[in-house]
Amino acid sequence: MIENGLHDLPPGKVAMIVTHLEMRAAVLRGVPCPEGLSLERIAPDVAAYRDLFRHVGQDWLWYGRIVMADADLQAILDDPAVHIFTLMKDGTPEALLELDFRETGACELAYFGVSKELIGTGAGAFLMDQAVERAFAGQISRFHVHTCTIDSPKALPFYIRSGFKVTRQQVELDDDPRLKGL
Repeated sequence: MIENGLHDLPPGKVAMIVTHLEMRAAVLRGVPCPEGLSLERIAPDVAAYRDLFRHVGQDWLWYGRIVMADADLQAILDDPAVHIFTLMKDGTPEALLELDFRETGACELAYFGVSKELIGTGAGAFLMDQAVERAFAGQISRFHVHTCTIDSPKALPFYIRSGFKVTRQQVELDDDPRLKGL
């Protein structure tokens, strides 16, 4: 148990509050696809996946898949229970939607985000409808996601507006990826 009050953060570490959320039945908002975008399922290699991961998440300190060993990431990308989508605009991928069905009866929204170019266009709401629809088409009873305080400050309210319910919060410490140039 963490005591009330301030606690020193060890040098080289980053602290975040992680919020876990879940949805037990599909909640769809009926948002149409913004003009000029198309949803596509992709099968990227490690380099292409990391390029997209950086493009969508670099402003929010996304680093989990950057520090992961190539072989470990390739195993995820090759797993038939992991489905990866993007929103294409003028031939360029501008979003990341990763659905992970590896847990029986559940789907994890492993990664979700749109590029700076799409923020405020309705693309995120459309993409979330697509995520929910595809997740529950997989015969699941639980769709879950987690976000943290180093992600976009709009992420948690967006997930709640999308129909997810908060189930718990945790404090996480990790190595600060910025110190490694990530």
